[in-house]
Amino acid sequence: MNVVFTILAVLIILASIFLTIVVLLQNGKGGGLASNFAAGNQTFGVRQTADILEKITWGLVAFVFVVAIVSSFVTTGSSKAGMDVTDQIERSIEESRPQFPPVQSAPATEAPATEAPATEAE
Repeated sequence: MNVVFTILAVLIILASIFLTIVVLLQNGKGGGLASNFAAGNQTFGVRQTADILEKITWGLVAFVFVVAIVSSFVTTGSSKAGMDVTDQIERSIEESRPQFPPVQSAPATEAPATEAPATEAE
């Protein structure tokens, strides 16, 4: 696997985990985990905390979206140029088929004559 693709995949996974945590911290209709952090709410105020979490959420969503598109281009650029996926599948099927040696046919024999041999009449 391509090293760049691996790095991008790890970044997407980490951003997704962080995005999940940030979404859980946001206030919903009935509160949320952000209400448990009273010190943060007192320092910044409830509205400013919600604005920061919302900006972080949209930033992470944009990051995951952009990195996913970039990783798509990285994977298509590393494939064989001009080869379609169906061509790759057909080639792998042909390579996986067992190769049998050519069959030796028996030497051809002449068919028996259908006419009776002519007799000499005197």
